[in-house]
Amino acid sequence: MSDLIPCFAIVGSLAIIFGFLAFLRYMNYRETIALAEKGVPRPEPKPGSGLLRWGILITALGLALSLGLYPIGFAAGYDYPLHLGPWMLGGFVPLFLGLSLILLHVLTRKS
Repeated sequence: MSDLIPCFAIVGSLAIIFGFLAFLRYMNYRETIALAEKGVPRPEPKPGSGLLRWGILITALGLALSLGLYPIGFAAGYDYPLHLGPWMLGGFVPLFLGLSLILLHVLTRKS
């Protein structure tokens, strides 16, 4: 019985997340239909602006994870230089992925 509670929590969390994403997609669809009925074209987003937004978001997430995971190095002992171990990959991977998206935005924007 005690094993069912975490299972229900995980399934419930995933259902809420995917339900919210489905709701956002449905609202976007309804907005497109309403604009089409009025004869107004949907405004096109600026090319490349998504790279910067996602880059900043993922970089911030990676930095927060890196700062949160860093104290684990002090509990792990002195076997790792600068207390950086394999657990830091959870923060470094999104950090550098976000930095690469920001760099891609900077390199591909039109002047």
